Amino acid sequence: MAFDTKLMEILACPVCKGKLDYDKAAQELICHFDRLAYSIEKDIPVLLENEAREINANQSTEQDG
Repeated sequence: MAFDTKLMEILACPVCKGKLDYDKAAQELICHFDRLAYSIEKDIPVLLENEAREINANQSTEQDG
């Protein structure tokens, strides 16, 4: 079973409530506004701020939604 991209319609960043982008290669959900990457573990998004990875402004992410 893979991450269901239909969830992207209802998921939001837990910090700013903004849009998340799906990075299929890294298996992460990205909030560009807060520069946070939330991991997807066993097809379940881990939307916890303290578990998120900070991303640099210059760091590029491939988006595949």
